[in-house]
Amino acid sequence: MNKSQSISRRTLLRGMGAAMALPMLDVMKPAAYGATKAAAPMRMAFMFVPNGVNLHRWTPSTDGARFELPFVLDPLAPVKNDITVITGLTHDKGRSNDDGPGDHARSAGVFLTGAQPLKSQGSQIRVGVSVDQAAARYMGQDTRFASLELGAEASRGGGKCDSGYSCAYSNNISWRDADTPVAKEVNPRAVFERLFGDASSGVSKEQIKRRAQRRSLLDFVIEDARALDKKVSGADKQKLDEYLTAVREIEQRIQAAEQQTDRQPIRMVGDLPEGVPDSYDEHLRLMGDMLVLAFQTDTTRVASYMLANAGSNLSYRQIGVGDGHHSLSHHQDDPVKLDKIARINRFHVQQLSYVLQRLKAIPEGGGSLLDNCMIVYGSGISDGNKHNNENLPVLLAGGGQGSVLTGRHMRVPQETPLCNLYLSMLQRAGVPATSFGDSTGALRGLEG
Repeated sequence: MNKSQSISRRTLLRGMGAAMALPMLDVMKPAAYGATKAAAPMRMAFMFVPNGVNLHRWTPSTDGARFELPFVLDPLAPVKNDITVITGLTHDKGRSNDDGPGDHARSAGVFLTGAQPLKSQGSQIRVGVSVDQAAARYMGQDTRFASLELGAEASRGGGKCDSGYSCAYSNNISWRDADTPVAKEVNPRAVFERLFGDASSGVSKEQIKRRAQRRSLLDFVIEDARALDKKVSGADKQKLDEYLTAVREIEQRIQAAEQQTDRQPIRMVGDLPEGVPDSYDEHLRLMGDMLVLAFQTDTTRVASYMLANAGSNLSYRQIGVGDGHHSLSHHQDDPVKLDKIARINRFHVQQLSYVLQRLKAIPEGGGSLLDNCMIVYGSGISDGNKHNNENLPVLLAGGGQGSVLTGRHMRVPQETPLCNLYLSMLQRAGVPATSFGDSTGALRGLEG
């Protein structure tokens, strides 16, 4: 294929109120990366779970590549060779440090910032810039959106959520600056419209009409899609068809959620907003699917995802756990409660595995999309009963374009700052950072 036949990586399929980004196609490679095959862009994501974990059923018993996945991590078996479980990382600024109780709020506030949250329940909040936003300042210059913030549990209003700490800490992990959280979006429809709507015109009359008539987004971009189909190879046609089918399938699932009439508030306080599935499982999967689409289309290269808020007391009846999560986390070494916690932890890891498998199934740059990612999954608390912040449950998924040796359990010295990992990630992504949060240097050993 000669250069004149190539198209830009930023090509959009447009229609009335629609602007659909495309996955990486062979026809784009000369325009995007030059005539020779080069690395695809790096992506970075951070996934947060609340209330710590059952560490005995999270932590592998052996180090290195021959480790076995324990009960909580077992759902990651299909992507075991793509993860690095890291034991020994700490968030010192998640500790009280003379600020008294409020460990859950601190655990979210510190998770991506490495900074001590100011104990305040009013407008005077302060913590620090989060690592995702530090990355977005550099990695987001060439994408439609600098970053994407997702969640699956609605934020509560103002006031305090935990022992004098503002709800802003409990409900957010992403911070644009020291006193400005970046609110997460929990409604799948809103995320879908953001990814595929025409951002230049806001919510247009055409978008409103399309939703009212329950017409597919694809109806609006079909002419552009047909024109593109004439320019691409057979392999690209198949890739494009698979992508459009995936978008339509997600759109149909969102529409199904909007049609639900049995709006029983089994997961959140108050009514679930229109477009949020009654099923927590389906909600998590939809948000995960859109994170994958955002990375696949290079709409953004940075994302954060709160599976639930800090201190969340959601129940998990779908896996046979009717008790509230936060209540269970104060287990007092009760084996029955510890078993239920492990089952909740495993359920969350299943959602991570789903996202990772989706990313791994997408070819890109001679490997997979997952190979070009660095995805942190973890909690800002280790044991929910002790409320401790050392030996945090953390894993890193994705190969970081070959810069991370995966498929192993890596043990680091106790009290190693989690921010050392974040600094290493920023540097691997090309961000000119020499420190981050309370880091003491880049994390050693990631490359093996």
